[in-house]
Amino acid sequence: MFGVIDRYFLLEAFKVFAAVFGAVVLIVASMLFLRTLEQVNTGALGSDIVLRFLGLQLARDTASLLPPVFFISILVALGRMARDSELIAFGACGIGPVRTYRSLLYAAIPIAVLSAWFSLYLSPLVVTEIAELRARQKDQTYQITGLKAGRFYQHENGQITVYIGETAQRGQLRNIFLHDRRGKQLKIVFSKEGVLRKDEVSGDQFVTLMDGRRYDGTPGKADYALGKFERYNLRIEPSEMSELYTWKRATYATSALIGSDDLLDKAELQHRLASPLAIITLTLMSVPLTTKSPRQRGTWRLFVAFLTYFSFFNLQRVATSWFETGATPAWLGSLWYQALILVLVLLVLFPDGRWLRWIRRFKTHPGSEAAVR
Repeated sequence: MFGVIDRYFLLEAFKVFAAVFGAVVLIVASMLFLRTLEQVNTGALGSDIVLRFLGLQLARDTASLLPPVFFISILVALGRMARDSELIAFGACGIGPVRTYRSLLYAAIPIAVLSAWFSLYLSPLVVTEIAELRARQKDQTYQITGLKAGRFYQHENGQITVYIGETAQRGQLRNIFLHDRRGKQLKIVFSKEGVLRKDEVSGDQFVTLMDGRRYDGTPGKADYALGKFERYNLRIEPSEMSELYTWKRATYATSALIGSDDLLDKAELQHRLASPLAIITLTLMSVPLTTKSPRQRGTWRLFVAFLTYFSFFNLQRVATSWFETGATPAWLGSLWYQALILVLVLLVLFPDGRWLRWIRRFKTHPGSEAAVR
């Protein structure tokens, strides 16, 4: 099925792709890791799930990373082959753009299938789990192991506020303030010492305060009840997680979006299809964007390549936004930008850049515009 030339193109493309993808993933992972550490430092995320949270974010972003990485890889691989005069040798042997496209599509189709799997199947599951983790971290039940000194923590929609003055090992707490607005009377609790513990049987988590004072009453009235205690247990109720993230369309299964008449559902489905289609579209642009000979000046094509890259992915956001707001008709969808940029690139640079030749001749002989026509 694969000829020698096909295997050569595949090997060159995948070697560069592996190197570029590894570098991009390392950069993205570093940035995400720093953001995750900031969330841990502010108490919004538990330190025990840092690596899991980081892996989920990488899995979520992989589908959007594959198209630009593959596009850059193809340009680098073809540029190296042009610099070494390999493309000229292939052309002399009868291997033209059609055969080059066939070899590149052999590489592009598996990457597009992989991107489709990430975008259509895995991404909704990952986004759902990320949203669930974030929701759980807002709940004191899951935030309890990450309590830090000098900060206020709220639970049950602000009904309970906890302040920890100092923390020690094994869940030991000191100088604790608790503000409980559940029930008819306001409860304020001060304690010098406390401990975080978990019931092994039920799995419920408790804040146990020791050697403290409690004030029960209604603000503005003088009927406060004062008391001292040796031990005070506060059970942290887990909140429902299902309703906290299901409103996001990014968490919807692709099967639920197919056939929906809702405009936002259609926009989400087309957004998921954009990544695998972009790989094929960018592959079709890569051949005319590559110089065929080391003697040819590649400045113009390099400029068009950068312009294509930034225009493509910026228009992707714009097209999606326009479609969601109804600025573009429903029949047009949000994927029109791919066909538009592909046609523009082919008109400018393929075959052999007719418009490029016109610009060069016009610059050389400004008065020969009529002759050119």
